[in-house]
Amino acid sequence: MMITKNCPKKAAIGIFGGSGFYSFLNDVEEYEIETPFGKTSDKIAIGNVGGKNVAFMPRHGKNHNIAPENVNYRANIWAMKHIGCKSIISPCAAGSLQKEIKPGDIVFCDQFVDWTFGKRKDTFFENGKVVHTSAAETYCPNMRKLAINAAEKLNLPYHKTGTVVVINGLRFSTKAESKFFTSQGWSVINMTQYPESYLAKEIGMCPLNISLITDYDAGLVCDVEPVSHEAVMKVFSDNIEKLKKLLIQIISDFEEYNCPCSKVNEGAF
Repeated sequence: MMITKNCPKKAAIGIFGGSGFYSFLNDVEEYEIETPFGKTSDKIAIGNVGGKNVAFMPRHGKNHNIAPENVNYRANIWAMKHIGCKSIISPCAAGSLQKEIKPGDIVFCDQFVDWTFGKRKDTFFENGKVVHTSAAETYCPNMRKLAINAAEKLNLPYHKTGTVVVINGLRFSTKAESKFFTSQGWSVINMTQYPESYLAKEIGMCPLNISLITDYDAGLVCDVEPVSHEAVMKVFSDNIEKLKKLLIQIISDFEEYNCPCSKVNEGAF
């Protein structure tokens, strides 16, 4: 693999995820991108899928040594934008908060609730720049439609919409917290979707979330054992090939277009 601080290649699609996703990229080269916001989680790997350049970065680092609250989301997003990405795909492991959303299912979230309590750097606009970016539809409707069509083609178990509540971690929810989240009607729970998705939107990119359900959070909605890291990793591992097929289908069907996401900050200054 080539490692350089310059990046002669461009990619229209960027993907954040675990290192297990490398295997679906062909002719991979790695690039180290310097950003105004510090170091990225890792180098960006650019490879080819169906004749299209795709950028990939493990959001927790290749060795999974960066906790969700310590991920430099701004640097990661800025780097993807810098190499030409117009769309960001964010696959993630997530816990279910509702009985009908089962382990192994995929949820294409259309809303988020930030429960990280302001502990993360979540805007590119600082030093006197006041910008009120709309987060009403953070996840791109066009990318979600593309992903839903891909899931249909592959006959995968999926949910068209969902709200992800994002907690800081590293601990999982208490039963009381999980009961509250479920009572609000929220769909899934995760530790990385905020501010990753919002920053992509703030910088004019099209974010897509793919939540792979690994467990029933604290176990309340189906009276099962509370979530454990070991159980999460087993379900994720068992379903990773399904997720790769979905990503390949989305990328194969992807075409560049003018999306309203790129104009989200018009009139926001």
